[in-house]
Amino acid sequence: MERPKIMRGEKISLAIILKEDKDKWFLWINDRNIQSFLNDGARIHLREEFDEIYEMSKKNKQKMVDFAIVDNTNGELIGFVGLQGINWVSRHAMVWYVIAKEHWGKGYASEALSLLCKFAFENMNLNKLWARVYEPNKASQRVLEKNGFKFVGRLRKHVYLPEFGYVDELHYDLLREDNKGGVGFSFSGCWL
Repeated sequence: MERPKIMRGEKISLAIILKEDKDKWFLWINDRNIQSFLNDGARIHLREEFDEIYEMSKKNKQKMVDFAIVDNTNGELIGFVGLQGINWVSRHAMVWYVIAKEHWGKGYASEALSLLCKFAFENMNLNKLWARVYEPNKASQRVLEKNGFKFVGRLRKHVYLPEFGYVDELHYDLLREDNKGGVGFSFSGCWL
């Protein structure tokens, strides 16, 4: 089945998440290299628990928007990106992304976040996007900064990660008015 694409970038596209993607998502969030930087990095997800979270996310589209990240050359699923905690009154949301370990360092996360920002500002009329990242995750910090996100605060020794001990949680944001282009797109207004 051809996967419906929402936005196309240079190397990757944001696409509809298919039911069969659920198995890869489950494997990736339980990969120790990926999990060590996730919000609940201290625990392994059980399949039943993951299935409940997956079903809940499908039903909660007013607060969440999730996309598959696919390689433009071969259609391979390489990750996921999305918005959660969407606040329609204040017009902000938190961004998140997960890239399969074998695709790290290829610029896919930066391009996926760029496309997500474009979608959020132009199609959803959001005013602010924000992110939290743990201090040891330097690659994710670079992805955010490359897309124009500004460091806005630090919660000191806020999270315990088994591989690192207690670490700082860093907060970044990107305002619609500050977004002068990002990576791979130019901002030109809203169509809502």
